[in-house]
Amino acid sequence: MNVLVDTSVWSLALRRHAQDLSPAEVSVVGELTELIKEGRTRVIGLVRQELLSGIKTSAQYEKLRAILRSFPDEPINTEDIAVSVPDMVICAIALTRGWSVFTNDPDFENYKNILQIKLHKARK
Repeated sequence: MNVLVDTSVWSLALRRHAQDLSPAEVSVVGELTELIKEGRTRVIGLVRQELLSGIKTSAQYEKLRAILRSFPDEPINTEDIAVSVPDMVICAIALTRGWSVFTNDPDFENYKNILQIKLHKARK
């Protein structure tokens, strides 16, 4: 199965010095290395943009950009981005607090299948 790699993982591997990583972070970088070797690593443009933003020198930017060229952007379809930020914040708060969500928005039925949120239903 392919793996979509988040900015936080790429940053550990590409923007941090190995000697500065904790044992857990070393494990994360090692897993990324294995996924790359297996050809299972996937990247989206948003992650690429986050990685390249904030680079201090043009030399660092070009080096990182050249490394990332090995990983083509996965196409993003309309259905991939059919969520709203407020909806995701509501889901996140409910999940972290162990709450259910009371909503009339049918999108939450789809979120429930993915995020394991609980939906509150009207009692009468």
